[in-house]
Amino acid sequence: MSLPQAPPSRVFVELVPWADRGRENVVSGETLPGVRRPLSSTQTQTAPREVHVSGAAEVSAGPDRAQVAVRVSSTKEAAAEAKKSVCRRLDYITQSLQQRGLQTENVTVTKDFRRVENAFHMEAEVCITFTEFGKMQNICNFLVEKLDSSVVISPPQFYHTPGSVENLRRQACLVAVENARRKAHEVCDLVGQTLGKPLLIKEEETKEWEGQVDDHQSSGLSSSLTIQQKIKNATMHAASKVFVTFEVKGKEKKRKYL
Repeated sequence: MSLPQAPPSRVFVELVPWADRGRENVVSGETLPGVRRPLSSTQTQTAPREVHVSGAAEVSAGPDRAQVAVRVSSTKEAAAEAKKSVCRRLDYITQSLQQRGLQTENVTVTKDFRRVENAFHMEAEVCITFTEFGKMQNICNFLVEKLDSSVVISPPQFYHTPGSVENLRRQACLVAVENARRKAHEVCDLVGQTLGKPLLIKEEETKEWEGQVDDHQSSGLSSSLTIQQKIKNATMHAASKVFVTFEVKGKEKKRKYL
């Protein structure tokens, strides 16, 4: 998962609280616009001081699943011959998958048998879900080598499980909050203050997309893409922008003990 550098954040710092914020003050009977009267010493000690920070982050993750369909078909004048031809190759495929560590819950087999003019046609499809893409390539290459041309192996389809997408959204928000906290800490250090606890955390904007934004490749050419290109196109990106308010504390004086 990549963590690109977040764009600059807007920082607003308020170190000295004021009374009658946004109002005009009257001094000696005259109205002085834009001048605000500071709080009394008692009010100054109790009024909170805050730093307002907006932070952003973008994270990405490749697909965690791939699905491949293996199709076997046969057309014979006798129904039994068509079934026998398909079942023989189908048994070989399923046994090969088991020998290579594929769990039964990741393999789905469907069969279709029908009459075509004066013959019988049977077709079976094996849908295989992979979590390891290297194993997927090895198994597909093995089946292509061992089976004849009547067996068709579809190109892999890469996708994300719902849980992985939700984790990506959550990670984007957490990284954005951490970026905001780090920048607020640097601001407080710059002005000689100490960063306190967060008072408000608000996620203002979220965005997610698949593949590259500037990718103009036609979907009709997807069959000619390499495995790595397909994984890149299926990579999910998530962005988050947050607004955080932190408490600001004064620098604590170190006590000297004799």
